[in-house]
Amino acid sequence: MTPFQRRRRKLQLAGVAALGLVVAGCAENAPQDIFQPAGPNAQKIDDLQRPIFYIAGVVGVVVLSVVAFVVWKFKDRGQPIPEQTHGKPKLEVALTILPAVILLGVAIPTVSVIMDLADTDDSECIVNVTGQQWWWEFDYPVQDGCLPGGITEPIVTSGQMVIPSETKVLIRGTSRDVIHSFWIPKLNGKRDMVPGRIHTLRMEADQPGIYAGQCAEFCGLSHANMRMEVVALSPGAEGDFAAWVANQTAPYEAPTDELALAGQSSFITNCARCHQVDGLTDDAGQPVIARPDLQVYSGAAPNLTNLMTRNTFAGATWDLLNSECREDVWESDPESFGDKYLAGVTDECLNEIDLREWLRDSPAKKPMYADAERLEETDGLFRGMPYLALSETQIDELLAYLLERK
Repeated sequence: MTPFQRRRRKLQLAGVAALGLVVAGCAENAPQDIFQPAGPNAQKIDDLQRPIFYIAGVVGVVVLSVVAFVVWKFKDRGQPIPEQTHGKPKLEVALTILPAVILLGVAIPTVSVIMDLADTDDSECIVNVTGQQWWWEFDYPVQDGCLPGGITEPIVTSGQMVIPSETKVLIRGTSRDVIHSFWIPKLNGKRDMVPGRIHTLRMEADQPGIYAGQCAEFCGLSHANMRMEVVALSPGAEGDFAAWVANQTAPYEAPTDELALAGQSSFITNCARCHQVDGLTDDAGQPVIARPDLQVYSGAAPNLTNLMTRNTFAGATWDLLNSECREDVWESDPESFGDKYLAGVTDECLNEIDLREWLRDSPAKKPMYADAERLEETDGLFRGMPYLALSETQIDELLAYLLERK
């Protein structure tokens, strides 16, 4: 193969690779597509970004075309140096004013949209969001909003934030460790969660469904595994969101199945030091209160009350639903979505493979610390879930117990 043929082959391969990247970014109904807004806040962003995108595209084509023409036209062929434009005030002023006008045309609507998105006075519901390495905690305080009659008992969950659709939700966000960034592309833009500060964000979903997002600020070893989902349910006193709240605040029911009952004991022994299950009591009838501040560096661990009402676990990194059931929930229409989501995770739909692997060796499945031996840097506390050395029998018991948490 001649050098020319090799060069042409490389250009062809580069062209195919570039085309592949373009096609990969054109997936229909992508879960985090910024050009598919599903709420009024995201719609405002989309209405702003589209004309700016088109303007930038036109400017880019013009600039690149001029550069290509100049490179071709004035390629060194031994000709005299072209006439210099320095010292031509009209041209210099024009090339200064034109970009300024374009930038001004972009800046005015951008500032207007930013100020509009920052206005949260019309919020109808409050959710406290806390980021940490590497999962999101969602806390619903006692309030008059969210649904008729309000929320009368606090709710704490993780991975999936459940909200009523067609409702303006105020997110009050912070972080326990480093800076994280909360981003649900179809509902609103990004908002940094900074330790020691409270940052607000308004969010609203047009209709019931699941809206995917992820941490958009590098926050450590498992940053790519720090995901989250917003679940919108129908509003109102008779809506699905009201049913979800009622289920989350219902009294704890001890398992009756023998294997699940053994799993409860195994949970108290191995998991309850960090993970809270509201209403859980020991054999003496005393409440089992988790103390993650004594076990993990962040001082917190996901609340596992009603775990199987969620679709995800471990920072929304993996699905609790198997692929078939997950597709059924995600692809359902808004009218039937609520019933399918509220059904929770059943025995037939459980993604048992990933959940077993997580219980078997969570640090191997999700990187949490570069070197587990260097615990002196964290005062002997683990950064994330440690290796528990559970037996297969204990895992069987825990699965049976957790399946009843819904």
